[in-house]
Amino acid sequence: MPELFDSSPAPPLAERMRPRTLDGFVGQKDLVGEGRILRRILEHGRLDSSLILWGPPGCGKTTLAHLISQAVDAHFEFFSAVTAGIQDVKRVAAEAVNRSRLRGRRTILFVDEIHRFNKAQQDAFLPFIENGTITLIGATTENPSFEVIAPLLSRCRVFILEPLGEQEVAAVVRRALADAEKGLGSRRIEISDDDIRYLAHLSFGDARTALNALELAVESAGRPDDAIRLTRAVIEEASQRKAVLYDKKGEEHYNVISALHKSLRGGDPDAALYWLARMLEAGEDPLFVARRLVRFASEDIGNADPQALSVALGAMQAFHFIGLPEGKLALAQSAVYLALAPKSNAIDAAYAEAARDVAECGALPVPRDIRNPATRFMKEIGYGKDYRYPHEDPDAVVDQEYFPEGLEGRRYYRPVERGFEREMIKRLEYWRSLREKKRRDG
Repeated sequence: MPELFDSSPAPPLAERMRPRTLDGFVGQKDLVGEGRILRRILEHGRLDSSLILWGPPGCGKTTLAHLISQAVDAHFEFFSAVTAGIQDVKRVAAEAVNRSRLRGRRTILFVDEIHRFNKAQQDAFLPFIENGTITLIGATTENPSFEVIAPLLSRCRVFILEPLGEQEVAAVVRRALADAEKGLGSRRIEISDDDIRYLAHLSFGDARTALNALELAVESAGRPDDAIRLTRAVIEEASQRKAVLYDKKGEEHYNVISALHKSLRGGDPDAALYWLARMLEAGEDPLFVARRLVRFASEDIGNADPQALSVALGAMQAFHFIGLPEGKLALAQSAVYLALAPKSNAIDAAYAEAARDVAECGALPVPRDIRNPATRFMKEIGYGKDYRYPHEDPDAVVDQEYFPEGLEGRRYYRPVERGFEREMIKRLEYWRSLREKKRRDG
């Protein structure tokens, strides 16, 4: 007996508003603008190579895959790496082989969130891509250099999609408000242009987020027949201002900490505070940030301002002592100090040179005269025999070679003419001249 009513839920607004033609696609002009490569693929209906679409959420990756599926003469399979497993990959591949043999028809496979597939699952695609049975379109929010295996990546063209601009997101929202068939155009909705732009601003370039928030705001504001006024307060409540884009385990984690480090190195305390806040407000482990500040104090400041290391360690200890949220200020204080401190990477460079000699020359024996004669036998065989005790010299300097044989006279530390290292240069020259004098005097 047929059902009198269709009880299946309507698709979400974001799905209903998905463009069905390229003319309705918003953003990514570098890829789909006039004469650009994806537009040519869509216009000519020909896709000869596998693709990886890399970009943030809500920028149009899945929509582009849908548009390609309509334009290209091939069987299209869609599945998500969230729910699919290696058996699904094998099943689709087997069906594609049969389809190719029996009908001479290619299969295009769209894999959403392909970065969630492990190495074995990604490996399963390779033979079918290699022989042309499957053309793959993978969508990912993660850097494919890290998340897609090299053999698969080498067989794909990577297209980078950018976050939508606020004007582009606002255009998507206006279209949904005006479309009576698929959108909200049949509803009596009042919203100002300023508040549409505000909704776009809260969406951080994610059109899906904007449409989801719009739909929730409308549904919560009244019944379908009611006249609705969407205020800024309603928009904020519906948006719940999503967390700042920052994946503590993904590429953005490394991008943002790199931006902080480079802002500190470049002496820009304001940019350093911004990137620090980006991490802390997104829930990054503050001690991860504190450790980077300590590292920076030695790596990029060193003896140009020896106090910098104490400041960074003090900030880390202060955070341990008072915790969140007040502890953030100790890290901010440290970041500003480090940004404005004189810079020198002489310690970093010196250690790198010393480590390189260790790697190239191996474990050279310690000269016997500076070995510790801990036992009578060690003393008898010459340990410490010719060691000269500096404190017995009036200048506390002796002519002693401390390097192992083959590395005599090496110089690693080259202080710069900045900050306290100017004083280090004077001290270095003083000690070297004294040692040279002792050597001349025998």
